Amino acid sequence: MTKKELRKQYKEKRNNLSESEYQQRCERIVEKVLENFDFSAIHYLHLFLPIRIQKEIDTFPLIEQLQLKYPQLQLVVPRVVPNSFEMEHYLYKPATITLSAWGIPEPEPNSSQQVSPQKIDAVLLPLLVFDQKGNRVGYGKGFYDRFLTDCRPEVQKIGLCLEEAVPLIEEVGEWDIPLDFCVTPQRCYEFGVKN
Repeated sequence: MTKKELRKQYKEKRNNLSESEYQQRCERIVEKVLENFDFSAIHYLHLFLPIRIQKEIDTFPLIEQLQLKYPQLQLVVPRVVPNSFEMEHYLYKPATITLSAWGIPEPEPNSSQQVSPQKIDAVLLPLLVFDQKGNRVGYGKGFYDRFLTDCRPEVQKIGLCLEEAVPLIEEVGEWDIPLDFCVTPQRCYEFGVKN
């Protein structure tokens, strides 16, 4: 299937999840992240804050667990630069988070500390669907591909997905950056040689 077809299908699947099924899947993903990854050597971990109206994975319980388990960890969250396809990145401080016009929880730039993408050691990425090679489909704006090109080449890329892998995503471009891992409610996928 093409990215456009997959995007449409998986947005519908997500929208059709009951609230209880959505919550259960989010909880299992949090458990799997904590079971499968040791962040004790990570200094800066980038993660997204959920767009609840789109049933994105609720990362707030994960944030709480990470802060308890890894007090040294610096959590970094994105902010969309208005009228662009770029993001800025700031240390996570709950008091500075506000909802954007699009319903996205974002740090307030005037009261938050900005972090260079070059400092980030690992990124937890939102996505709609992914394939067995680690290619992913998001919302189609390319925010994360642009961001990842600004990170160090060895940055660890960990997708979080409510659904399991599809066999193959067509139309993978040279600008598409594949995942190293993807965590779903059922398992943690690890990807080897990139295509």
